[in-house]
Amino acid sequence: MDKAYDLLSIGRSGIDLYSNDIGAPFEQITSFAAYVGGSPTNISVGANRLGLKTALLTGLGQDPVGDFILHFLNNEGIDTRYIVRKPGRRSAAVLLGIQPPDRFPLVFYRDNCADTEITIDDVLAAPIAQARVVQIAGTNLAKEPARSATFFAAEMARQHGAKVVLDIDFRPDQWHDVRAFGVMIRALLPLVDTAIGTEDEINAAMLSDPTQVRLTQSLSDARVVGDVEHAIAALLSRGPQALIQKRGAQGVRIHLASGEVIDAPGFPVEVYNILGAGDAFAAGFLYGYVKGWSWYRAARLGNACGAIVVTKHGCANFMPTMAEVEAFVQPYGGLE
Repeated sequence: MDKAYDLLSIGRSGIDLYSNDIGAPFEQITSFAAYVGGSPTNISVGANRLGLKTALLTGLGQDPVGDFILHFLNNEGIDTRYIVRKPGRRSAAVLLGIQPPDRFPLVFYRDNCADTEITIDDVLAAPIAQARVVQIAGTNLAKEPARSATFFAAEMARQHGAKVVLDIDFRPDQWHDVRAFGVMIRALLPLVDTAIGTEDEINAAMLSDPTQVRLTQSLSDARVVGDVEHAIAALLSRGPQALIQKRGAQGVRIHLASGEVIDAPGFPVEVYNILGAGDAFAAGFLYGYVKGWSWYRAARLGNACGAIVVTKHGCANFMPTMAEVEAFVQPYGGLE
């Protein structure tokens, strides 16, 4: 069936302030570059640049930051008619440090946040019935009313024949109890067709034992340890037909409910900034998913997008076009 939108993304948006002082400890940063961010927003931009028709449902404050975000999205050609301005709420912000190869501290400013105020009425006004894929994120579930709105959106998507894709999106400092994250994700999984996450996120989705949470410097750096293979099996038993496990430089591993496992290798690049690479992957993967590509080829496109973005300073602003991806993968023999 022809539908007006290939992809409707639902969830957080904000302004991302990326350190210009590459390698500097966070306390020594002297300036930041301003970009648009937020996982579903990044994914919407990336998929749109590749050629999908995308729309975005998020909440913005009636503030200059909201104007900044909306200006960028309109220039990108994203359908912003379903973005809701929330009086009395603030548009979100994230500050990010860049210390390659493996230190990328980030600080969320999401108190009184506009995108947590997405409501069921906002979902009813969105083009769920006209989307081929509805993409949602785990952070949507941290607070009401966005939590129930996200569940409702997944229900509506199923009713209208749209595929539901969940970016597990584990942000531990956004939860009053990291175990609550797993409770919400497990409740949502019967409505999900495909889930995407890292090993840490997959373990967090199945987390019940608090001793599995390993804190580093702060809750924002929390890691969840466990038997990931057991967690994968448990996650798939709850309804999704596929789980895409992001494995960094190793690419991705696709776990199907049938038991089949497909490895899609990544592309070797020098890492500049990993923040946003997962969103770039999701944008590329969703392009192939919507177009009916094989799991392997869709994942390879996602890997290529992620590899390009890890060489850049930011995320949404640096998402590649299809022409850029084709030029990037050509020396590697393409996507096959």
